[in-house]
Order: sequence, then C-alpha cells, then structure tokens
Amino acid sequence: MGDEEDFTPHLGRQRSYGGARGPRYLGRILAAANLARGGAAGGQNKRGFSGSRTGRGAGVGRLLATRGRVAAKGARRVIVKARIVRLSGKGAAAAVAHLRYLQRDGTTREGERGTLYGRESDTIDGAAFTARGAGDRHQFRFIVSPEDGALYEDLKPLTRRLMARMEEDLGTRLDWAAVDHFNTGHPHSHIIVRGKDDRGGDLILARDYLTTGIRARAADLLALDLGPRSSREIAAGLRLEVEQERLTSIDRSLIRGADADRVVAAHGSDGFDQALRSGRLAKLARMGLAEPLGAARFRLAPDLADTLRQVGERGDIIRTMQRAYTRLGAERSLADQVIYNPKAPGAGPLIGRLMARGLADEHADRYHIIVDGLDGRSHYVATGTGAALGQDVESLPIGAIVEISPAQAEVRQADHMIAVIAAGNGGHYDIEAHLRHDARATETYAQTHIRRLEALRRAGVAEREPSGRWIIAEDHIARVEAYEARRVEARPVAVKILSAYPLEKLLDIEAATWIDRDLVAGSPLPVRDAGFGAALRDAQARRRQWLIAQEFAENGRDGMTFAPNMLSALQRRELLRVAKEITNEIKLPFHDPRNGAQVDGVYRRSLDLVSGRFAVIERAYDFTLVPWRPVLEPHIGKAVSGIMRGDGINWTIGRGRSGPSIS
Repeated sequence: MGDEEDFTPHLGRQRSYGGARGPRYLGRILAAANLARGGAAGGQNKRGFSGSRTGRGAGVGRLLATRGRVAAKGARRVIVKARIVRLSGKGAAAAVAHLRYLQRDGTTREGERGTLYGRESDTIDGAAFTARGAGDRHQFRFIVSPEDGALYEDLKPLTRRLMARMEEDLGTRLDWAAVDHFNTGHPHSHIIVRGKDDRGGDLILARDYLTTGIRARAADLLALDLGPRSSREIAAGLRLEVEQERLTSIDRSLIRGADADRVVAAHGSDGFDQALRSGRLAKLARMGLAEPLGAARFRLAPDLADTLRQVGERGDIIRTMQRAYTRLGAERSLADQVIYNPKAPGAGPLIGRLMARGLADEHADRYHIIVDGLDGRSHYVATGTGAALGQDVESLPIGAIVEISPAQAEVRQADHMIAVIAAGNGGHYDIEAHLRHDARATETYAQTHIRRLEALRRAGVAEREPSGRWIIAEDHIARVEAYEARRVEARPVAVKILSAYPLEKLLDIEAATWIDRDLVAGSPLPVRDAGFGAALRDAQARRRQWLIAQEFAENGRDGMTFAPNMLSALQRRELLRVAKEITNEIKLPFHDPRNGAQVDGVYRRSLDLVSGRFAVIERAYDFTLVPWRPVLEPHIGKAVSGIMRGDGINWTIGRGRSGPSIS
C-alpha cells in the first residue's frame, strides 16, 4: 500500500470462537446478561421459573444476599419489613387511613405528632402524596429499624441516603414519603413508595431485593455512620439478653446445642460464654421453661421458642396499655391489665368503655382496642384487619360503650341450601331453581342467598356465569368452611357499638339510651365496683332519678317500674330534635314513618344518635330517619325502597322489583 491509511476491507467467513472449547461469543453475552438480572449463568434455571428474581434489582439483590450470608462479626444489624399493598377495592381507602395513622400523636421524641417528610422537604402534604398515587395498582411499605437507631438524633438523613441507594440499584427515581417513630424502644422509619417508576409504568421489585437487598444497603449505611460494633458493645448487648422475657439470641444458641432429649449444658466456649449460658438457663428455670438436672445440665421446655415469643408479645401489649393510660392520665395496676382471648374456652362477650385504639401491627394493618370492662379491668383486644360492623376500628369513638364477642366460623343455613339446590340442578344455583325446589320460598328470601353468593364470589369461593346462574362446586361446603376460618383469622372478634356516646352524656338526655334499654330489660349486668363498673353503677342511679323526674318511671313496693312506651317516646323526642336541625340544613320537612309504611328515597348519610344509628333518606319533598344497617353504607347516593317493620326495615336497592333486597 502506498498510503498506510489506504486499504479496502474484505468480509470473510463468520467463525466460531468457542466450538468444543467453550460457548460462542453471543452465548457469553446472553449468559452474562441473564446473570445480571438474577438468572442462572447458563441461561436457564434448573429449579424451574419461580418469579422470585423478576423485577428491578434482581441482580443486585442476589449479590447482596450472597454477601449477607458471610457478614462479618460485629456488623450493624437492621430490621427491614417490606410489604406490597394492592390498592384496588378497599385498598385505596385503607392506604389513606394507614398514612393518616402513621402521623398520629405521640410518635416523636417529644411525644408530638409525627411529620411526613420526603426527598428534600422535612414536611410534605400527605393528601398531595395520596392524590399522586390515585389509580396506582399497588404501593410498597417498608419499616426500617436500625438496631442502634437510638444513637441517631434524627433518622431523616439515613432514610434519604437509603432511598438514594435504592434508586441507584433500581435504575429509577422513586416517589416516596416517610415518617419516623420514636414511641418504642427501637426508633424506626415508615417508608411508603408509590408503585410507579419514573416513566409511569408499574414498579416491580425482585423478591431478592425486597427480602435482603434493602436490608444490606441499610446495614452498609449504618456501618459507615457508626462503624462496626465493638467487642464491648456486643458483650453489653448479650448481658442485657440474660434477663429478658422474650426469645433472644442466647436462647437460639441453646436450642441449637440441645440434644434429642432437649438437654443442654451450661458450659461455654469461654468464661464469658459460660456466664451467659448459666445466667440465661437460670432465668428460664425461674420462668418454668427449663428443668435443672444437676451437673450444670438443664432440660429445655419442648415449646421454648414459641412460648418465649408469646411472652415477648404479651410484654409488648402490656407496655402498649401502660403508654395508653399514661396519655390519658389514668392509672391501672398490672393485675388489672388483661388480654382478651376470643379462642379461650368459655370466652364470652366483653362490655366496656373504649379507652384507646391503634395499630397492633403497623406493617400488616392489624388493629387493637383497649376496653375498660364492667369487671373493673382493662382488656387489650386484637380486632384484626378490616372493619367492625361497617365502621373502621380507627373511627370508633373514644369513650363509646362497646360489646366485644368472639367471631364465629359457621357455615350458614343458606350455604347448605345452596349446595342442596345445586346438587339437584346440575351444579348450578339461581332463583328459579330455588323457587322450584321450595314452593314456600319467596323471591325476597331467595335473594338473601344471592347476596351470600356475591360475598363468596368476591372471596373466590363461588363463580357467576354471564347469564346470572351460579356455578357451585361439589365441595362447596368445604370451601365455605375454609372461607369462614380465614375471616375469623383476619377478624377474630365482632365489635358492636352499644352507645356512641360516653356515660356522662347519657345521664339527663332526652333519648333512648343504652342505660335505659338495660334497665327496661331487667337483666342487670355483672359489674365490679371499680373502673367502668363503678362508673356505670353511678350513672344508672342518676339516670333512674332523671326518668322518675320525667315521669317515665316510678318507685314502688316491688321496685322500679317503667312506662310501657318509655323507649319509643324517648327515641321520638331525639329524632324530632335532630330532624329539626336537618330541616334547617337541607330546607326539607321531616316525615315520620310508621310501622308497616313504605319508605322510598335516596340514602344520603348515617347519623350516630344516642338512641342508635339512623339513616337519612331524602325524597323529592321531604326526608325521613330510619334505623341504619351496615349493608346500606356502600349505597350512599342510591335510590332505596323498603318497608318499616318494628325496629328494622327491609330494603331494596334501586327502583324496581329487580333490585336486590337487603334486610
């Protein structure tokens, strides 16, 4: 070539760079790419596809998980709880309530209201964050609790750095909000992340990253800030575990070292280890969870780990109750603080005054309430998830008088009837088949079975054809039993509001109060002259005097007698008073329905009155007040029709006979 830059390229035959000696070059690229996103190096997962590594952060999560298994001694530990919450159905309303509850009073170091913060601002608008997430399919919730979080004066910088690292790992900007809680022994941050990436697509995170990646990133930041735990810190933490009434790392070591007969020796690898084991075994023996055998040998209880977990949970519950009463400025001895167990043999109803409510598990949205019972003791009641009688637990009024009863997992008579009819109708159920099966049944009665099937359909237990017929499986009853068991697990108790108003409001009010109903029933409640029991006795005496002054009752030789129409007259007085207020508000007159009368109109709202809960039914020229039922609540703004029957009413949603009837 005359010029070294003057040349003509010629393409030759494509050659293989691997052959028998290794994979082709393209194969190497595909294998590396697959490994980066969390797959196997060879491009295929021999264990089958599980979806655990699908989503953003798969490769990083896998790498961090591997590194976490060989964590150095003295590494700072962080607990991270992650949860994906779907926002369809009632999920959106529950997400709003969850965010509102996280910002409740008493969560800061100073005992003040928690503040929502974000990437750049220490105070952000929760309503605006919720509005941005309207229509999202899901959201992520994280609780980040550093083991040494108490050493931080402020957790915000740590949280922001963690979210920045997550954005780098996931390759997208995150829309998040957080609030820090210092109301427990372990300061922690609640972080809510929208389920959208920076391009508006659904944000999908790999399971490996959720379970181990975030925790590893948080631990890295903790180590940068505080350095590794010194031998002195580790020793101090272990010494604290010796007397704790919960499952500890020492217990786990003892359980691992026990033989087949659960016998373990107090001897340790060195003097310090032996002191820890001996001290802990002595503590377990005092708790009745270890039996001394002599020669520094002990036999551990067969259910040691589970028992210690339960003891730890009980301790957390007692501390929750003590904090609640401290905020209320009241005192309760430990002997008068008990946990209501609906599964206990003979567990019956609990009546008392609602003192406090809150989240028992802030991560899973499981609620609790504290009830000052008629027995003079304070009861911690785990109410589970969801609503109680159409009301969220969070909305139950403090001071209200409630009745708690164990939830029952029962197969209803309607379920058996549906199964019988379907068995004789080719595995299908509909109203026509019901009426053919039972000539005495009415269409209204058959509609109650349709409502039951609708509830089962939403739970995946029943299936409806486009024609309106229902497909009933041969094992329908077994499926219903499993469904009812799940419902009881999610909501172990039923909460009934006996009076939305506190006792002090019931003494001289013109309304049919809970006290009046109890007095008329003539079945005195078993009360103890302490706490709510003592308050109730005093309220009953004062209410009797008021009823006598109003000529609704009188004292005689055989005790107190009440006017036959006392309850209805008192209820009518309250309804007329409230109706006058509503008339001034909506400029419509009040119509008082009689028993057996037809009620038609639009359901506008519910009212919690002293006499009970009532529904406002608005018509073209007037409105009326009728007893409220939980099934009405989803139909606000809809036309309803019904017939008054005593203290109840049979409703029909819609303006035709084809509308579903509800009682």
